[in-house]
Amino acid sequence: MATVEITQRALADLERLFDFIATENPPKGREQILSVRRAFELLGDHPLLGRPAEDGRRELILSRGHYGYIAKYRWLPAEDIVLILAVRHQLEAGYAGE
Repeated sequence: MATVEITQRALADLERLFDFIATENPPKGREQILSVRRAFELLGDHPLLGRPAEDGRRELILSRGHYGYIAKYRWLPAEDIVLILAVRHQLEAGYAGE
């Protein structure tokens, strides 16, 4: 089982996304963040679950109805680490800072 690590950038993305939901519906914000965290934990057992992306990275589609997300990550097989790099809303054109 791989270790799942979340970068500071990805944590900031999650905070931004869930603060947006929580302003209107705090319980929904909590529900969404727990759901995303469970999806990240799946990557520990299935690091190739996401679709291939650029430069050896992968993208995990987190379909949550109106609040769907895409998480960019990299699996480092030699270290057995899944590194969550960034998260964006499904309607955003790209990842923040890129």
